[in-house]
Amino acid sequence: MVWFLGLGIGGLVLLVLSLVFDGVLEGVLDGIGGGLDGFQSLPVIAGFMSMLGFTGAITLGTTGLGAGAATGAGVATGVVAAWLTWRFSRALMRDTAAPAPRGEDLTGTSGSVVTAIPANAYGEVLLYLAGQPVKYAAKSAAPVARGTEVWVESVLSPTSVVVRPVER
Repeated sequence: MVWFLGLGIGGLVLLVLSLVFDGVLEGVLDGIGGGLDGFQSLPVIAGFMSMLGFTGAITLGTTGLGAGAATGAGVATGVVAAWLTWRFSRALMRDTAAPAPRGEDLTGTSGSVVTAIPANAYGEVLLYLAGQPVKYAAKSAAPVARGTEVWVESVLSPTSVVVRPVER
């Protein structure tokens, strides 16, 4: 039973080391099992070792079966744990974030005038880019009063836009 408990505890230590040192320890296993696509990663190996050891110890301690049956039960649950860990890590790696917002995304959005905009001169508008309020320099063909709702016609630069008043 001591061997099984040692394997289980060793697997937990390996898991902690792989989490603390992140990808540093992964280099040890780079050349092993070329086409396994992450199945030889340290969290997967740690899950297999822990389940093999702890299931083997539980099987050996609670049943009258021998070390062979305990090892078989440990290997079976270890394979399941390794497969689940592998699938979970693949799902996490596939999780991609939305693309970063760009200034061009402002075209066609509405906002409000913060500083009055004289005709063919600059004022300021408050727009929302990716849900965040951002103040931009704004130019308009006609004068626009403070507090007026405006529509972005085009983006002149990363900090300025062309707007027109919203007609209702």
